[in-house]
Amino acid sequence: MILSQYVNTFGQAMLARYGERVHKIAIDAGFTCPNRDGSIGRGGCTFCNNVSFSPNGRRPNNIAEQIESGRQVIRKRTGAKKYIAYFQAYTNTYADVRELSQLYGEALKQADVIGLDIGTRPDCVPDEVLDLLLDYQQQGYEVWLDLGLQSAFDETLKRVNRGHGFAEYKQAVLKARSRGIKVCTHLILGLPGESSEHHLASLQRVLELGVDGLKFHPLHVVKGTQLANEWRRGEYQPLTMNDYVSDVVQLIQQTPDEVIFHRLTGTASSKVLLAPEWCSKKWLVLNAITAALARQENMAGNSQAENETVFLPVSENLAFSVV
Repeated sequence: MILSQYVNTFGQAMLARYGERVHKIAIDAGFTCPNRDGSIGRGGCTFCNNVSFSPNGRRPNNIAEQIESGRQVIRKRTGAKKYIAYFQAYTNTYADVRELSQLYGEALKQADVIGLDIGTRPDCVPDEVLDLLLDYQQQGYEVWLDLGLQSAFDETLKRVNRGHGFAEYKQAVLKARSRGIKVCTHLILGLPGESSEHHLASLQRVLELGVDGLKFHPLHVVKGTQLANEWRRGEYQPLTMNDYVSDVVQLIQQTPDEVIFHRLTGTASSKVLLAPEWCSKKWLVLNAITAALARQENMAGNSQAENETVFLPVSENLAFSVV
């Protein structure tokens, strides 16, 4: 079973567009965040410890070195020879546009880098930044604006100290889409106080505004965060893997076929992850999602209980593929 049989994956979308494999290379450009440096708040989101997803920690190499390092790993693994520079850690539009142009340009100097994926907050995409991204797109580069919304519910965003609401996301999306810039929206499942109904409602609000790509991510409890303290006090209970897989399958089924899925799960390093333990096992989760989608399709083909999610027994050692 292959995930892309059931889901419009980023890898397959790029393969169709460029005729060969295209992989993202994660970059830490040394940015910070307005929710950490005092501009709008301090301490950041209650769940935030960027070490949990930044491959380079807080002492990143220069951008060319990071690309070379990623290039070597990817070529050995898949043989891909074209890449998208994924500016991932913290808020990657949080600087003067001239500095941003220099940093993005450094990545695009690499002959095999064909585009940019810029991760940022909805309240940090002023017009001049969007115009810069549009200029790259008009030059023929693959450009994605990766907006971390996390939830469409303002009460949830306030509870986790995001420092913005849904209104800022709406404004950013409308401005980007008016320029023809592709938007990928990041949603976290399992935020404090949220249920499956919240996850579905957030997705619907995102789809109503229009979106080109989606990322789903389970909420990790990692060391050095306020969420970790809440978890230790018993004030927060993470999702089980079965609940996460069930919700992801429902969200996929509610999403139009043309929307591209950039990510369906995420992991954290065992060095910082506290809970849930299954969040350290990317392939176990992806295998379970693939199996559940396959069973759903089989059930639908047999006209059986089309709304009931059934899980196949999944072994961590199963060799499913995701592209």
